[in-house]
Amino acid sequence: MHSRQSRAPVSPGALPVVLVHGLAVSHRYLMPLAARLSSSYPVSAVDLPGFGLSGEPGHVLDVAELADWLADWLVTTGRASAALIGNSFGCQVAVDLAVRHPELVRCLVLVGPTMDPWARGAARQALRWLRNLRHEDPVQLPIILRDLRDAGIDRALGTLRIALRDPIERKLPAVSAPTLVTRGAVEPVVPQRWAAQAADLLPRGELAVVPGSPHNANYSATHELAVLVLPFLRRVSAVDSE
Repeated sequence: MHSRQSRAPVSPGALPVVLVHGLAVSHRYLMPLAARLSSSYPVSAVDLPGFGLSGEPGHVLDVAELADWLADWLVTTGRASAALIGNSFGCQVAVDLAVRHPELVRCLVLVGPTMDPWARGAARQALRWLRNLRHEDPVQLPIILRDLRDAGIDRALGTLRIALRDPIERKLPAVSAPTLVTRGAVEPVVPQRWAAQAADLLPRGELAVVPGSPHNANYSATHELAVLVLPFLRRVSAVDSE
């Protein structure tokens, strides 16, 4: 598994932060958020197997397999009990990991968690994504196209089918870690109803809306997202130090 690590000096024992990308993309579109958080926390942005610069796992991995790879990476690299920040499909992987490997997760941030159970169909999701594109920063386009080339169409479509079948709403009540759910104020991919339900299903969930943001707040509204994420991480860290 490929990853990029921050090198900025932070306080000893600071909470490790791990960024998890969405469907058919990679660490590349997470870098603006990684840079914004790196002055306060040790940040890693991973490429899940088969995506970005990570190796080919031999088949299209399902959510549980991706979560297990990420769990092994956390243990191997000494980042256990980390803050996981996922975007889109990355939220599904992070939630699955938090349910089955709770000892590895200190807290979660779910940025635009998919899949909305009221729109669990490829056609409806495609329409929402098309509507969302006009709000995204166009500078992302070459990054996403490069990521799609690296993953390949077959892996991207196979992972989409897996994502659509993954019942994240059934897993959320089993997440014991404190969790911040966010959605972009102008995004159609994660409507307010679904974001609110996701936060309510979490035993320790809270909801925040990223002002003016589309789905990929980690790239298109980095500052606005960080303004919400940093206080949450500080609260979690403060509890750890008590």
